[in-house]
Amino acid sequence: MDVSLSRKIKQYILTEKWNQSSSDFILLGLFPQNQVGLLLLLLIVSIFSVALLGNSTMIHLIRVDPRLHTPMYFLLSQLSLMDLIDVSAIVPKMAFNFLSGQKSITFLGCGAQAFFFMTMAGSEGLLLASMAYDRFVAICHPLHYPIRMSKMTCLKMIIGSWALGSINSLAHTIYAFHIPYCHSRSIDHFFCDVPAMLPLACMDTWVYEYIVFVSTFVFLLFPFLGITASYGRVLFAVFHMHSKEGRKKAFTTCSTHLTVVTFYYAPFAYIYLQPRSLCSPTEDKILAVFYTMLTPMLNPIIYSLRNKEVLGSMTRVFGTFSLIKT
Repeated sequence: MDVSLSRKIKQYILTEKWNQSSSDFILLGLFPQNQVGLLLLLLIVSIFSVALLGNSTMIHLIRVDPRLHTPMYFLLSQLSLMDLIDVSAIVPKMAFNFLSGQKSITFLGCGAQAFFFMTMAGSEGLLLASMAYDRFVAICHPLHYPIRMSKMTCLKMIIGSWALGSINSLAHTIYAFHIPYCHSRSIDHFFCDVPAMLPLACMDTWVYEYIVFVSTFVFLLFPFLGITASYGRVLFAVFHMHSKEGRKKAFTTCSTHLTVVTFYYAPFAYIYLQPRSLCSPTEDKILAVFYTMLTPMLNPIIYSLRNKEVLGSMTRVFGTFSLIKT
């Protein structure tokens, strides 16, 4: 018992010395360093592999199949690209740290990880709003669809989502990484999430925390209100359709998108829109698994298994899935 205590004290002293002499950060991680943690890591790596395969397949199908060259699928290809970048920026480093026993991440690496995560988070919220508008026009104003959702309009939506998400992320990254960190540089998370870094600062960060709240409100709540308004009109139109086949098709498309929206917004809103004093690191990490790993894995599955056009594209491009389609 004394030996164990002595080791812990020695490790703490070494960690504090390292913190004071290095500009790097320590990611405490998601799992304990034992066999249970290894099994959970293998599960995460499996999820990562499915997300990688699913989103890459979706991007490839939309690129090579002319029948999917429509605004809805162009937007969907960007969603898959964002999910691909998001999961790739987090899981490989997390797995490497666990397997190597090294929990450190360089200052530059931490900044890059934070930038890519915040860019994808902000851009994806705006893109989901664009996808909701696309469905609103397609169902409620089908005759105006070629004009309202032209290729140029679709391109502007995509560029706008990427640009606004990147600008917002760059501003937060630059500010957050200019804050002096004079306490322990151990981040109680499995990736460099800015709110998890703020407790390490040796200055009062309440003003910046308020800015983070406002930014989250703009990039999450405003798009969510747009999505809610669009689907409110869509559901009203669907219930008044005379064609049962058309009603079924519209409802399937909308329910698919709403499922994706729910998986994306619910954990984000719970973490970022409540006071930090009410948040626990454990809750934050568990919920972060949803929007950094599970959502990127589920999105292509949801959009493919519930979409006959995508299943048909799989059959044409790969010559498979004919059994699933039937």
